[in-house]
This record gives sequence, structure tokens and C-alpha cells, in this order.
Amino acid sequence: MKKLFRFLRPYRVSILGILVLIFLQSLSSLYLPNLMSKIVDIGVMTGNVGYILKIGLLMLLVALAGVFCSVFAGLLSAIASAGFGRNLRQAMFAHIEEFMLHEFDEIGTSSLTVRATNDIMQVQQFINMLLRMMVMAPLMAIGGILMAVYTNAQLSLILVFIMPALALAIYLILRRGFFLFGEIQDKVDQLNRVVRENLIGVRVVRAFDRTADELKRFQLANLDLTDVSARAFQVMSTLMPLLMLIINLSTIAILWFGGIRVNNGSLQIGSLMAFIQYVTQIMFSVMMVSAMLFMVPRAQASAKRIQEVFDIQPRIGDPVSPNPTPLPPASTPKGLVSFEGVRFRYPGAEKDVLEDLSFQAFPGEITAIIGGTGAGKSTLLSLIPRFFDVTDGCIRVDGIDLREMSQQALRKKIGMVPQKAVLFSGTIAENLRFGREDATDEEIRHAANVAQASAFIDSLESGYETILAQGGANLSGGQKQRLTIARALVRSPEIYLFDDSFSALDFKTDLMLQRALRTEARHATVILVAQRVMSVKDADRILVLDEGRKVGEGTHRELMETCTVYQEIVHSQLAEGEIA
Repeated sequence: MKKLFRFLRPYRVSILGILVLIFLQSLSSLYLPNLMSKIVDIGVMTGNVGYILKIGLLMLLVALAGVFCSVFAGLLSAIASAGFGRNLRQAMFAHIEEFMLHEFDEIGTSSLTVRATNDIMQVQQFINMLLRMMVMAPLMAIGGILMAVYTNAQLSLILVFIMPALALAIYLILRRGFFLFGEIQDKVDQLNRVVRENLIGVRVVRAFDRTADELKRFQLANLDLTDVSARAFQVMSTLMPLLMLIINLSTIAILWFGGIRVNNGSLQIGSLMAFIQYVTQIMFSVMMVSAMLFMVPRAQASAKRIQEVFDIQPRIGDPVSPNPTPLPPASTPKGLVSFEGVRFRYPGAEKDVLEDLSFQAFPGEITAIIGGTGAGKSTLLSLIPRFFDVTDGCIRVDGIDLREMSQQALRKKIGMVPQKAVLFSGTIAENLRFGREDATDEEIRHAANVAQASAFIDSLESGYETILAQGGANLSGGQKQRLTIARALVRSPEIYLFDDSFSALDFKTDLMLQRALRTEARHATVILVAQRVMSVKDADRILVLDEGRKVGEGTHRELMETCTVYQEIVHSQLAEGEIA
């Protein structure tokens, strides 16, 4: 948890103010019993009303000062803790944004969601409590002990027996609590994962009539969380009654032995009342510490999980050189993509997904990639924007190795349409401007027209201002796919990457889109992955993959004569009259 305290540094002035205010509040609390004893021992015993009013007014002023300090200390601690939570969330989100796909898989998106929300909230609440109690509790305890000894040294020997009993009770209970609260956070992760998978895959669950099984799965995760939570709170719930028992027993002991001394005349009634107040303050400070320690196990477990995210360093980073984006050779065409002996293996995998792959994709041409399921087509495409780094060999853009370029400079050159259409909540226009924020309305309409999306957009009541649900749930698969293609076109990049982006389109729309795309991207490099032969048939260059190896390269006609794998794919999809 210490590592996370760095996010409190911007609030050092506020923390200093909290310390001063709490110090003053503690002094006022320690001074009040002394004033009360004077009222009883001097004012009441002598019947001096003027003295009682004078000391009473002083007590009122001291109490008001204490309230003022307490209120403003609470306000400053709330500001500091809320700012801490904001800074921590911001830093974690920025760090997560640097993760590559492998890092996301390492922790899991559901766990990352819990850590960025629930775990940070737990630590934030603990910081709020800590800022208010870290000075008050020690001051109240130490000051209370000193004042109790000053009031009556013999009677204060009772504290010698009380304090060890309190410390032992707190230690035994919290030792068990630390372990159980760590388990709670793990169970929250599991429950969140079950809920997330069910909500994302709700159509599949209902299509296969597995709703009852998912309910059982949720029930098991829910019961696990309930069981661990119940055990944790059962353990922690014994702390407060035990503390109250010890406090009440100590009060009885003080009254017993103090009463004897009052009867003997060695102790005044006001001093006994003050002594009880000081012991109560000592016990109250211990209760404050125990309340804070009650939060420690869960906060520590959450802090550990948060730090685990920060400890993960992305495997892919920008070059350390002072000029991370070197200028391309003058003779290199803009947008040229070159694979040179590329090998790639996923982390932890036993064999390469791509083996010794070499080819070039030129500007002004459409390079298509086709192959069977698991041939490595999508993997090949994901290497170009550096979602992963090659295991061996190199990929060059404009003659520069990707690892010598900054990720920002590289991705500015790329417009990618993923295999799964991803849209964000907001208007259609906002989603299309995700490709380029300063795009004009005319550019957006033009991109939609090229992507064959303008017809269905214009048919909507609000047109380009139509609000999309999360993930574009209020659109069909083909509509979402066309919008993602339009989003890439708005970007006007040097390199277009289409990862099986025409699969949800009918053949007519597919043909019209590719013809429009050839005109629109005539100066750009277009690399498209497809399962359908009709989507790649007219490409300038077709790359055929089989189990991660390039087994053919050329035009449709050339491959029909030289590549057996391509012939098999064509004959499996097209009738004899469509092959030519």
C-alpha cells in the first residue's frame, strides 16, 4: 500500500492542514475533562456560581473550537481522499491503455474492471479514515494516559491490565480478518466474470437453452462470495462487542477503586470524573484504531491487487532513442508494408502461428489474405499495428522496422476494421468521427456513402444524429460492419487493414463496396483478410496461408494454376461458372 501513497503528494498542504486541525481538536478534547473537574471540585464544592459560569463558558468555547477543527479536518480529508481516488483511477486507466492483448488476457477484463472501481474505492475509503485518525488516535491515547497518570498515578495502574487485553483481542481478530478479506476480493472477481460472460453471451446462452445452467453457475459464485463474506464479517463483528466489554469492565474497576479513594479522602469526585473521562478517551482512541484496522484487511487486499496492475509492464513499448520515428528512405513508397522472414508465436504457446513469412503490400494495390480456419490470417494483420511483436524477422512500414517507430506514429498511418464490429455509445456521427475528430459533415457523409452505409443512415429518423446503444446493439450486424468501415475511411490513412470485414454483407453490397473502396483508397495500401473467395477474387495480390505458412502468392488466375490450397478453397465455395 505504501507505493500507492505517492498519489497523495498533490495534497500535501491539505494533509498538513488536517494534522494541525486534528492536533488542536485533540488538545481541546483533553482539556475539557480538566475543566469539568475544576467545576465540580472548586465551583460546586464551594458554591461559587461565578466560577462555575466562567469555567462553563470556557468549556463551551473549547468545545466549539474542537467542533470547528473536526468539521474542517473532515472536509480536507474528504477532498484529499477523493482526489487520491481520482488520481489513482486516472493513472491506472492510463497504464491499462498501454497494455497489449496479452496483458489484458493475463489479468482478465472483468478483474481489471473490479480493480479500477471497487478496489480503488476500498483504498480511498481507508485513506479518508487514515487521514482523520492517524494523528487523533495516538494523541488521544498518549495524552489520555499522561493526564490519567497526572490525575491519579495509583488508579492509572488499571491501564497496565487494560491495554494488553485490548491489544491481544485486536491482534487475534484482525489476523484472521486479513486472510478472509483477501479471499472476498477474489470471489468478487469470480462473480463479476460470471456476470460479464453471461451478459456478453446472452444470445448464445438462450439459443442453446442454457439459462438454467447459467443461473446455477451464478448461484455457485454468489454463494461462494456470500460464504466468505459472512465468515469475514462474523470474525470482525466480534471485535466491537469485545472492546465494549473490556471498556465497561475497566469503568467498573475505576469506579470501584476510585470510590474507595474518594471515601478515604485521597481523591476528589471531580478528579475521579476526569479520570473516567481520560480512560474513556483512551478507549475511544483504541476503538478508532480498531475501526481503522477493521478496514485494513480489505484495503490491503485491494491495494495489493491494484499494485499488481501497475507492476505489469507492457511487453511492447516505444524505442528509447531520442528520435523514435526515423524518416523513411527517399526511394520508399509511402504506405509500403514489408514482411521479412516473420515468425510469431503467442506467449506460452508450443508452436509458431506464422512461420518464415515474407511478402510486400504496395500502395495503390489491394493485397488479400485467404486461408483455412487457424491459418494465421488475423494474427498476421494484428502484427502490423503492433498489437503483438514478431518472434523473429521484422515488419517494415515505409522501409522502417516497426520497433524503431513510436506506436502513435505507426497507428496514425493505419485505419483498421476489426473482425468484430465495435461501436461506442453515442451518435452515428460521433462514432464515425472516432476515426478523425476534425472530420467535416461532408467527409463523414462521403465515407458513409463509400461504405454503402448512407442509405440505411438516411432512413433513420435522426439520421447521423441517431443515438447508438452500447456496442451498437440497436443495429444489425451488416449495419455495424459498414459503420466500422466508414469510420476507417474517415481517417484517410496510408494503410487500410480489413480483418474479415465484409462477412456480414451480402454479395451485392460486398461487390459495390469493394469497387468504391478501390477508387477511394487508390493511393493507399489495402490489406484485407477474407474467408470468401468473392471478396478477394479481384485483388491485385492474393496471399494464401496454410497453417501459418505462405503456400501461394499472386492474382486469382495465377493461383488457380499454381496453388492447390487456393484451388480447393475456390472449388469449395464457387460453382464452375463462377470460378473464371
